[in-house]
Amino acid sequence: MTATTASQHLPAGSAASGPYALEVTPESAGWGHSSLRVLELPPGGSHTLDTGADEVLVVPLSGGLVVECDGEVLTLAGRSGVFAGPTDFAYLPLGVTAELASRNGGRFALCGARASRRLPVRYGPASDVPVELRGAGRCSRQVNNFATAGVFEADAVIACEVLTPGGNWSSYPPHKHDEASEVESELEEIYYFEVAPGPQGQPGLAYQRVYGTAERPIDVLAEVRDRDVVLIPHGWHGPSIAAPGHDLYYLNVMAGPGDERAWRIVDDPAHTWIRGTWADEDVDPRLPLHSPAGTDQNGAPRP
Repeated sequence: MTATTASQHLPAGSAASGPYALEVTPESAGWGHSSLRVLELPPGGSHTLDTGADEVLVVPLSGGLVVECDGEVLTLAGRSGVFAGPTDFAYLPLGVTAELASRNGGRFALCGARASRRLPVRYGPASDVPVELRGAGRCSRQVNNFATAGVFEADAVIACEVLTPGGNWSSYPPHKHDEASEVESELEEIYYFEVAPGPQGQPGLAYQRVYGTAERPIDVLAEVRDRDVVLIPHGWHGPSIAAPGHDLYYLNVMAGPGDERAWRIVDDPAHTWIRGTWADEDVDPRLPLHSPAGTDQNGAPRP
């Protein structure tokens, strides 16, 4: 059966569960490895997290918090919002219990993957996050590679943030990573979106395309709004289109069955030619989309 927009697009609030504004598990997604929860805490709020079979990255979307686990106390400064710049984060291994507490409240992504190797609790500084400007012209976007393979050690989870100026196309050319080979990794992927409002707070929108092959069909064309999610079990995905006037953020969480933690992709052959045009174009001057280097934690609220 072909996966469709209705089954792969989760509008904001539609996958809320218990304390989580969003909960995507391998079981709810119908796959085997990747997960994402979004925890919203009020001022002075706290939450007990049991990681179970998963390793988890605690990523502030807005606000800061303190994470206590295995005798470690990690203070995350966080940030004012996803467009304020890279954030610090915490890594939690499988099989632990962690206490999360936020003095001023906030919203926090819990990026997970089924894991088999237990690594130590660790802190990831915002200053260590590589910021990549990818593409050119109207294909320009910014990638915060905070937990990609080769940047931050984990057993299975791969995660990054992509910021796309309004009017630009991201995740383009369309690409896939659903087969294991020398040029491709098999990875399930979650896209979590936030859309910057207009100058008077007008709600924004974006579009996400996912399509498959004759052997593995999937057909998604989703109009995404702030805090929506699109699940990508397989297939070509892209573009992610930011509407003019509304910058687009998405958090990518990936994991798969392979022994090697790697992100290898192949382009849709019909569209890969676009890469050859970038050498003659400048990167969008609106990038990077965050506070200048040297400001307080890239726009994080003061403790």
